[in-house]
Amino acid sequence: MSGEPRAAMTEATDESARIAILGAPIEVGTSEPGALMGPAALRTAGLVRTLRDLGRTVLDRGDVVPDLPAGASGLPAVTAWTAALSHAVEAALDDGALPLVAGDDHSLSLGSVDGAMRHCARSGRPLFVLWLDAHADFNTPETSPSGNLHGMPLAALCGEPGFPGLFPEPDRPPLDPAHVHLFGLRSIDAGERALVTARRVEVTDMRDIDEFGVVAPLRRSLERVAQARGHLHVSFDVDFLDPAIAPGVGTTVPGGATFREAHLIMEMLHDSGLVRSLDVVELNPFLDERGRSARVLVELVASLFGRRILDRPTPPIQAVPPGSAVRG
Repeated sequence: MSGEPRAAMTEATDESARIAILGAPIEVGTSEPGALMGPAALRTAGLVRTLRDLGRTVLDRGDVVPDLPAGASGLPAVTAWTAALSHAVEAALDDGALPLVAGDDHSLSLGSVDGAMRHCARSGRPLFVLWLDAHADFNTPETSPSGNLHGMPLAALCGEPGFPGLFPEPDRPPLDPAHVHLFGLRSIDAGERALVTARRVEVTDMRDIDEFGVVAPLRRSLERVAQARGHLHVSFDVDFLDPAIAPGVGTTVPGGATFREAHLIMEMLHDSGLVRSLDVVELNPFLDERGRSARVLVELVASLFGRRILDRPTPPIQAVPPGSAVRG
């Protein structure tokens, strides 16, 4: 890899960087109750302690509290959460911390990604999003079979119509769909398939992973971010994992990533030094088995922040041929 991208990666790799934990007990974007207990479950499973044991400075800033109108639900409630999380993530980044949003339904990423975008707009760095998820989350109110907003955040962030007044800044520039990588996809609705294809979103579905593994497509994605000197936001949905590993999620889809594949992904993300903000979403402790999913997530987050069995040289990231598009 050339000197400039490598320098960008080295700049982003800071073992002393502070981590700001932001709880987001939100389930207004889904019809499945129980998700609002997700932040508490991650804390109980040792999230803060585990990161501190790795030598990280961890600031647990508690749960974000939105300015919710009385009885608010649906789009008004999601709008309030989006504003609160956007400001909290932006403030953490401005303070030099890495925001880790520990939360519930995936609609919270409307706020976390928006906050990262606002920070990046001022710092002059492009934002890239790695979406580790069984689903594309690219529905709009027009295409969604369920109407649940946790299946729409990427479409809203990328400027699709149908989300008036959702963001703190109504004239905000949209997220570039070409900077989004859907990784682990294995369930997509017909309407969002058409949108993902039309917007040229990068996709690595489970067939790609079965055929080529996780290393080549992830390395290709990291190379793009490094060359652009970009800010990488990782949004990690529990259902990216196979439900046999992490059953505590309301939208299980068989055939997900294995424990070893997920650990490898997290270790590669750590080695890249490019991750500057993180979501851990869709954990529903009510559907879990004695905290099993929460403990798995804490282990994976630990790998992303540097836990490893043996120290080893970090291989240079090299470009690989372009990946697949969404299959019809």
